[in-house]
Amino acid sequence: MKGKRSKRRPRTSLVLALTLIAGLGATVPAAADDPAYPFRDPHLSVDRRVDDLLSRLTLAEKVSLLHQWQPAIPRLGIQAFKTGTEALHGVAWLGEATVFPQAVGLASTWDPALIRRVGSAVGDETRGFQQERPAGWGLNLWAPVVNPLRDPRWGRNEEGYSEDPYLTSSMATAYGTGLTGGDPEHLKTAPTLKHFLGNNNEVDRTTTSSDLRPRVLKEYEEQAFRPAVEADAATGVMSSYNLVNGRPATVDPALDDVRTWTSQDLLNVTDAYAPGNLIGTGSQKYYDTLAEGNAAALKAGIDSFTTDDTNSVPTTTAVTSALADGLLKESDVDSAAGHILDIRVRLGEFDPGGGRYGAIDKSVVNSPAHQKLARKAAADAAVLLKNSGGALPLKASAKDVAVVGPLADTLYTDWYSGTLPYAVTPKDGIAARLGAPVTGSEGVDRISLRNTRSGAYVTAGTDADGEALKESAGGGTAAQFDVFDWGAGIVTLRSAANGRYVGYDWSDFVNDQVQPGGWFVQQQFALEEQDDGTFLLRYAGYETREPWWSNPVYLGPAGPDGTLGLVGRAQAARYAKDVVRSGTEEAVAAVKGKDAAVVVVGSMPAINGRENDDREDMSLAPSQEALVEAVRKANPHTVVVVENSYPTTLGALREKVPALLWTTHAGQETGNALADVLFGDVNPAGRLTQTWYRSESDLPSILEYDNIKYDRTYQYFKGDPLYEFGYGLSYSSFRYGKLRRVDGGYQVAVTNTGARAGDEVVQLYTHQRLSRDKQPLKQLEAFRRISLQPGETRTVKLGLRGKDLAHWDVTRSKWVVESGTYDVLVGASSEDIRSRTSLEVAGETIPARDLSRTTRAENFDDYEGVRLVDESKARGTAVGASRDGAWLKFADSRLGDGGAQFGARVAGAAGKVEVRLGSPSGTLVGTATVSGTGSVYTYAEVSAPLSAAAAAAKGRQDVYLVLGSGMRLSTFTLG
Repeated sequence: MKGKRSKRRPRTSLVLALTLIAGLGATVPAAADDPAYPFRDPHLSVDRRVDDLLSRLTLAEKVSLLHQWQPAIPRLGIQAFKTGTEALHGVAWLGEATVFPQAVGLASTWDPALIRRVGSAVGDETRGFQQERPAGWGLNLWAPVVNPLRDPRWGRNEEGYSEDPYLTSSMATAYGTGLTGGDPEHLKTAPTLKHFLGNNNEVDRTTTSSDLRPRVLKEYEEQAFRPAVEADAATGVMSSYNLVNGRPATVDPALDDVRTWTSQDLLNVTDAYAPGNLIGTGSQKYYDTLAEGNAAALKAGIDSFTTDDTNSVPTTTAVTSALADGLLKESDVDSAAGHILDIRVRLGEFDPGGGRYGAIDKSVVNSPAHQKLARKAAADAAVLLKNSGGALPLKASAKDVAVVGPLADTLYTDWYSGTLPYAVTPKDGIAARLGAPVTGSEGVDRISLRNTRSGAYVTAGTDADGEALKESAGGGTAAQFDVFDWGAGIVTLRSAANGRYVGYDWSDFVNDQVQPGGWFVQQQFALEEQDDGTFLLRYAGYETREPWWSNPVYLGPAGPDGTLGLVGRAQAARYAKDVVRSGTEEAVAAVKGKDAAVVVVGSMPAINGRENDDREDMSLAPSQEALVEAVRKANPHTVVVVENSYPTTLGALREKVPALLWTTHAGQETGNALADVLFGDVNPAGRLTQTWYRSESDLPSILEYDNIKYDRTYQYFKGDPLYEFGYGLSYSSFRYGKLRRVDGGYQVAVTNTGARAGDEVVQLYTHQRLSRDKQPLKQLEAFRRISLQPGETRTVKLGLRGKDLAHWDVTRSKWVVESGTYDVLVGASSEDIRSRTSLEVAGETIPARDLSRTTRAENFDDYEGVRLVDESKARGTAVGASRDGAWLKFADSRLGDGGAQFGARVAGAAGKVEVRLGSPSGTLVGTATVSGTGSVYTYAEVSAPLSAAAAAAKGRQDVYLVLGSGMRLSTFTLG
């Protein structure tokens, strides 16, 4: 294991000897909390304290530390410790705490200083629970999520920051620095970056492999993680569920390589239950036993196993077995335990009074200061997408305002949200701003469902706990339900009788849910219209998508009292859907004659994509679009707020309404923040952190991770986006001066030419005109959010270093800055460029490939029909052919002086490797026959002579290797 501590920690006996020599150890038995124990002396170095504590632990005690729930060690006065308090945008799952905007919303502020303040507040609130220590509490936080958002269909889009790795890392560093307190030797909390690595799809997430060719790995994926670690804004990473280049991320040796990015120790953890995926009974089946899997994970860089909830026995038993079988050495356990204890020491656990942050109490939780910060963050994150004819801000004369739409008077929380201490809905916020009640309507239909055969109605309970749905002869509100349409045919049913949502409880359908939620989100239904105009009611909870689900999915009377249950389609009840109240008509009536109409539409975070569920489309629900259109026709002064967590295609809606504002689900202060922006108390300056596409057809498969080849994100996308990366409007206008080069970067004068004070986000991009390799169309290098008064001019400096222009050279496996001309562009978005210049760089010229040296197959320039695969279970990446005729391109290669031999290291199926020049079907200059090795991990050296055509080829050539199906190629030489 390459962790630093395992390199420098002395043997236990030597530690004890040195301690005694130094006079720091107890010469007689000491009390557990005796400061004579060096590990309790805050004046000693962290290393010294950890070494001392490790020396006092038995092997069994050290092994016990490797599970998420670390037990107390009473004989040393050590308390229990848990990894994994969720803190993505506030402290979660511990009770009421300040809920800030979702992470993608925080990033939309483009304001690292603000995000650091938010992180600091979340860190304080985490500490605020330390006196009570509720179940599940701990100071090791599982946040932030720094997976770059390369595909907006990812179900967990709300958890990340941006499709751009630089913006992502900037936000992660800011948030993490706030969480840590900014002093790596004295941690407020210990943030863990999620999810390492290549984690951006939920479909089959434990069995799909993310192919990360070296350039994508180095230029994109790692660049989102590395800066926060280098800045000591994170204290470890969490391994992801997926495979990376054919190897489960839980045992990816890159986990240990991360330790080379910082001089501080890191505590790396697995994702929940991921260790069990590795073995024969799990989904990945990579190892036969848990002992083998746990041993491999420890050697790869994992320190803590998140599995089996609070039951550590399977983990400790497996690690103990691995030690006994020689799969692990005690030094491997010492290394992992040392990393864990290093974090615990820096958290002040063993300091008098709990260290620097030990006195923080619950008074900080949801404090007035944090409420104010939540409101500011939510307002600063809002993005103004359209503002035709000065529709916004709403005029001072707009006193009579209607607020309608399915999200007008509710706040939804996501899976990783904290518990709202209070909820200011959009309607509430606008009413408070006006100082008077406002007219409202959710704009959803209220219906009854009548069995066309029996005439009975579906009825629900009237008390707060609800009752099991049944068919009965009664009517009234007990037989009425509000239907919320979330798109893709999915609706939720809220009982008019008690205001609670209908959900499945593994036995009955009961109206007892405050809002949809839970792991399986069992409040989802589909009303399937039949040819005769009746409807079948289908249950669509997430568990129905699981392979183990074997129950029917349709509803019908399943008991003698008419209680609804799951029945086969043939037995499903056919219902007449009677509209008791039209939501659209009610909304139209609410907005007619008003000074302004605010329509709030969007998503339900538990339904429109979330963990374990990718989006199938990015549009608004059709009924929501229809509602907006009806309201606009009834009142031309219509403003639309889209409240969701991902880029939205929006259809024709954006063309029809005068004003369009986007916000993520923004926490407890959502309504106040929206009112601040809508009425102009806050001038909007949020900017999009992702490309908004016009259609899903603009995107390749969500499983394609090669941004370069498949033209992903603003860096490579050649189409016409709906809204570009970095886009956002303001109530002010800004003029840019000439871009000038200064020491350390560039500067530009920006003037507020509007009548209002406002913020501008100044963005600096570069583009390399000529290169050996495909380069981004634009690449964000720096940004700065500034505040300007009307008429004020400010000179903004934006840093740009030579190394910022580097890309990964696959011919030599190193970073390179090429000589040439680079465009330097500054503006208000990636497409709204206001000033530009060019930069002549005296860098390197990448030489021709020297294929006479051993070349790794993964370092290709282009490919078809191949996958990146695990060279061995421990480390290395090879290339596997998925079909006959698969090929790899090695461009700009010098064949050498008459080289006459091709050699390759191959595994897997029998077949042949062809060497061709110019194209996959070009001149054949050599063929190596492979007899098959019987295992994908057993490699053989094969060779073949090269023809005279190879010797005759002069200058630089594009060399293609063409492979047969099932073959794996690790390395090769030519010449």
